[in-house]
Amino acid sequence: MKTSDALAPPASLRRIALRFVLLLGAVSLFADATYEGARSITGPFLATLGASAAVVGVVAGAGELLGYGVRLLSGLLADRLRRYWPLTLAGYTLNLIAVPLLALAGRWDVAALLIVAERIGKAIRTPPRDAMLSHATTQVGSGFGFGVHEALDQIGAVGGPLLVAAVLGTGATYRHAFAALVLPAVVSLSLLLVARRTYPEPSALEPLSHRVSAAGLPQSLRWYLVGIGLVAAGYADFSLLAYHFARTQVVSAEAVPLLYALAMASDAGAAILFGRWFDRVGLRALVSATLLAAGFAPLAFLGGSPAVVLATVLWGVGIGVQESILRAAVAEMVSRDRRASAFGIFNAVFGVCWFAGSATMGTLYGLNPVLLVAFSLLAQLAAVPFFVAAGGRLSRTGPGHHP
Repeated sequence: MKTSDALAPPASLRRIALRFVLLLGAVSLFADATYEGARSITGPFLATLGASAAVVGVVAGAGELLGYGVRLLSGLLADRLRRYWPLTLAGYTLNLIAVPLLALAGRWDVAALLIVAERIGKAIRTPPRDAMLSHATTQVGSGFGFGVHEALDQIGAVGGPLLVAAVLGTGATYRHAFAALVLPAVVSLSLLLVARRTYPEPSALEPLSHRVSAAGLPQSLRWYLVGIGLVAAGYADFSLLAYHFARTQVVSAEAVPLLYALAMASDAGAAILFGRWFDRVGLRALVSATLLAAGFAPLAFLGGSPAVVLATVLWGVGIGVQESILRAAVAEMVSRDRRASAFGIFNAVFGVCWFAGSATMGTLYGLNPVLLVAFSLLAQLAAVPFFVAAGGRLSRTGPGHHP
């Protein structure tokens, strides 16, 4: 952002900030198209290279768990060095270059290393990118800004697998599909360089009134992280929902991908709607969204076909809220000089609790789906008091409090 832009009138500054949000959203759109397209076929691709089902599971789990740990380190490093753009650029480069290189992998262990490298790249760039994005969202609304970013992100998440499906539909191999993903990867990196050149100092977008200093992380964030951990632990991954749908034949096998597309559409819409609501009422929007989305579990695991469709919509709403309001609230609670660290901690807590909760719910499902539903509901409902406590403290002490 140019120095002259920082001195622009408030209305002009909001437009400048919105352009930055949209530009980073476009970067995420093409980045998601790249790695979500790849993730739609990495399992069967590893199998063609001789990997067992156990290896596929370990590679996927290790990549996610390691990635969330790296997020913590990346956030702390970004705030310590104040090098947000270099870390963001390095993370995106590793994240995106690893995908088309899979086309050249001739052994499953090489492919596994590239898959894990892609996850690490995403982990490196997420906290510093979100910290830079948070400066712009102070101008357009934290909930709305992160909601728009998430909506664009999800367009890519749907488009990438569709591109892969189109390539495979021509009779091409998995290697050809990975090679085709170099196109969105190049577009994403090009847009990122444009953003870096146009907005070298995104912190200039944040008004002086938001420059709050604090020793350590605020108490509101600590309550909030407990709530986040409980929501993450109680939120079943869609792969478990899909497993249940296939096992019980509550819907046809062909309908499962369509349900996932419906979930992603619900995700995108909820991110913007609930994000805008958050800007009006604060964490009360998160409390309402948590109570609403919690209904996915009984509908998905205990209901019939109509209930499954509603469950899918609610599941998508929950994901959209997690990717918009959860990040927006962190930006509201933490001063700008600690925000990347806070985003790193947020991601680490969320990822570890999601991993632990997924393992627990998978075990409970094997015993009785009713036990899974009970665990999911109890964990998510238990998060509500912590969000209420965090909201009360935010309204009194937060950098951008809500009425």
